[in-house]
Amino acid sequence: MYLLLAFLLVPIVEIALFIQVGGLIGLWPTLTIVVLTAVLGTWLVKSQGRIALGQLQNSFQKLDDPTEPLAHGAMILVAGALLLTPGFFTDAVGFSLLMPPVRMAVYRFLRARVSVAQFHMGPNSTTSRSHPNRQSHQSDIIDGEFEEVSPRQTPNKPSGWVDGPDQG
Repeated sequence: MYLLLAFLLVPIVEIALFIQVGGLIGLWPTLTIVVLTAVLGTWLVKSQGRIALGQLQNSFQKLDDPTEPLAHGAMILVAGALLLTPGFFTDAVGFSLLMPPVRMAVYRFLRARVSVAQFHMGPNSTTSRSHPNRQSHQSDIIDGEFEEVSPRQTPNKPSGWVDGPDQG
């Protein structure tokens, strides 16, 4: 429902802004502003994207939680799409998403509303998002499978892992 509302309202707002700005400054200055914001936005997205990619690589190297750099990267990608879309409203939202304090505020807003049960880095990781203060060590985990055996089903023969009396 929100997506449908956005697809209806954003074009209406953009058309209204084009009419207002075009009426105030004229057609060619309006088109020039739209083209310049797209060029400037592309340059800013490229530079901010490099920074976000560096932060993401750094988090992978340190085996830290990459959620925040990934979220910043996604917001920069959305900002780029908005800046390439002609319009004043989408440009304003796109430029605001390129500002790190705005991205951090959006990240905190979304993080407060999204619950992550667990997060693991790599096949043997013990990082748990549900217990951020818990410091686990790899030696705390024993991975394996088990099968409960009732006393009546206990085998009489040795398991083969140890030498029994009749295994020589």
